Amino acid sequence: MSQELSLVSFMDHYIAPDFAAVALIVIDMQRDFLDGQPAGVAGTVAIVPRIVRLLQAFREAERPIIHVVRIYLADGSNVDLCRRAAVERGASWVLADSLGCEIVPELLPDRFSRLETARLLAGQIQYLWPHEVVIYKPRWGAFYRTPLEDYLHRAHVSTLIICGCNFPNCPRATLYEASERDFRLVLVEDAVSGLYEQGKQELRSIGVSIMKSAEIVAELRRLKAEAGKAPLEGPEVAGDKPGGG
Repeated sequence: MSQELSLVSFMDHYIAPDFAAVALIVIDMQRDFLDGQPAGVAGTVAIVPRIVRLLQAFREAERPIIHVVRIYLADGSNVDLCRRAAVERGASWVLADSLGCEIVPELLPDRFSRLETARLLAGQIQYLWPHEVVIYKPRWGAFYRTPLEDYLHRAHVSTLIICGCNFPNCPRATLYEASERDFRLVLVEDAVSGLYEQGKQELRSIGVSIMKSAEIVAELRRLKAEAGKAPLEGPEVAGDKPGGG
């Protein structure tokens, strides 16, 4: 066994996902990034149904969901340097308050929800539903100059499930940022666009688990079923209730 494989095996108990303390991070699933749109990424439309199933499972489990979005100002002042000139010349990519900037409706708990642009650009969290929020990120990674890390710690999250658009850019940057912060990590391989085999191998080498959406849904439902079967504990069992025999 190679030294690298031996090290990964030794560290398994550190990196194994803990589904009892898990959150779902949905990255850049906005209208303009869908296939055929101004900033479209091939394969993003195809992952929408799988992300919908993940969202449903996380809502049922009452686990945190964080939608992370890009919002560009039309003057280009908050845009990545590699895209700033294009936006200054009129590229209409996820422009603030535009329809293309909005989250894909199928992914929202309320399809009529709109991004609260001013709140998000100010670095604040938009709340959509119990346990479900939106956070704006000004660059590739979801932790860079955002309230994400503090939000996750307050929610007692140890494990992040990552999905969305587009693996070589924002999901990959987010995974490396999260690894630096000692989160346990899972990439949903059939719910992220732009994924390629070499990228998966590189992620495994830093302790990221690669799973399919159906496996994650099944694990969440298994935990919920087990919780429903758990025996009552403490003073509320029948013989200890006030007036009991």
